[in-house]
Formats: sequence, C-alpha cells, structure tokens
Amino acid sequence: MPKNGHNLLPGFPRAQLQAGDQPQMSPQRPILVVGDDSRTRSRLKRLFESEGYVVNVAADAASGLVRGLKEEPSALLLDLSQFCSETCRRITQRAPRVPVIVLSAKSDLADKVLLLEMGAHDYLTKPFVERELVARVRAAIRRSKQTSIVDVFACDGININFSTMEAFCHGRPVALTRQEFQTLKFMTANPDRVVTRAELLEEVWGYQHYPSTRTVDNHILKLRKKLEPDVSKPVHFRTVYRSGYRFVP
Repeated sequence: MPKNGHNLLPGFPRAQLQAGDQPQMSPQRPILVVGDDSRTRSRLKRLFESEGYVVNVAADAASGLVRGLKEEPSALLLDLSQFCSETCRRITQRAPRVPVIVLSAKSDLADKVLLLEMGAHDYLTKPFVERELVARVRAAIRRSKQTSIVDVFACDGININFSTMEAFCHGRPVALTRQEFQTLKFMTANPDRVVTRAELLEEVWGYQHYPSTRTVDNHILKLRKKLEPDVSKPVHFRTVYRSGYRFVP
C-alpha cells in the first residue's frame, strides 16, 4: 500500500477531478515529473528548470494522474517503479495531446514495446544522459505543437477531428489513444499510398531506427477493430505484403 493511502488496485486512482475543473492553460505549460524516487525527481526538476522550463512534480501514480489530467502539461516524464504502464495508458487515453516520456531501468524490448503501445511518446533507459533526455523532451513538445494539414477527415461513416481529438464511427464516439490518432492522421494524409512500417515509426513515434515494427502492426490492428466494419476483411487499412500498409478512403 502506498504511503499516501491511495488504493491503486484495481481501479486506481480513487482521487478524481472535481466537477467544473478545467485544464490549466498558460503561455508556457509546465513539464510534469511523476516519479516515486525523490532524488530522481529533484534531479529532473533542477535539470529542466536550468533549461528554462517550469516544472511540477508528483510523487506517485495517483497524484500524477490527477495532476496530468487537470494541468495538461507540455510534457510528462514518467519514472515509476509500479503502475507505470497503467498510468501511461490512462494519461494518453484521457489527455492524448500530452506527450509522455518514460524513464525506466528496464531495457528489455518487450517492456519498451508495451509502453509505446500504451501510448508513450518516447522511452529512455536509465541511467540516461541528461542532454539526450532534454533533446528528446524538446522534440516531443515540438511534435505535439505541430498542426496537421488535415484537421478534419470524413469517409464511409468515419468522422475524425484531429484538432479536438474526437473520433466517431457511424455516429458512435470512438476512444482513440494519442498514438492511434497520430497513426490515423498520417495515414489519412497519405491516401492510396503504400506506407512502410519504418516510415510510420519515424513519422509517428519519431524513431529513425527501432528494433521492432510490431508496435505499428498492433496499432493498425486496433484501428481496424475500432473503425472497420469487418476486421477480417479490412476496407480502409489494407496490408501490402512485405511492404507496409495502404489507407483507402
């Protein structure tokens, strides 16, 4: 049981936003550091403050989730020994515009893929180089601010508003993670063109070289389940054998 008394299993956190609470918006939204190690929290706070950022901190998953949803920071650094993947999933589902960068001592590929599939924007293994971390956070913030040429997309009962992060399929709201929105955005901006897995990783996840493309396949499968009438016979998200995928409006 965490020291603050929050029961995080299975329906964590019990702390909820109060009615009427709205995300705090400011010219420079703070970076939020969520970590259960006080020394690492202090180190990250000093590091990013020295780079000119405003930094807020949270000491556990429950308070980090509440603050992340209420404040909608410019970036969220997640360094938790427990509940990291669940916190990441909840943040990216309910605040898909917030880039999440995970710090972890785990270097196993399966852990990295899991967090990326949960919606993490980036993953850095500890011990990390401070300059690299700052560069990655800056890149994540920059990408989150970029506006797409395609703001609204509609076809065959699918209606997407990329500005408001809203999706509907035949009038029914569809919950998409931030990475699913980004994948869909890139695919709809490149209709009828074969897009390789490596290209999607670079454009959506920001990786030029990544040891596995399975995370792309999993995101395409999730989009099919949510937006295709028949997952076994996809109409829009078509596989091109040994090449990648093609989006057909």
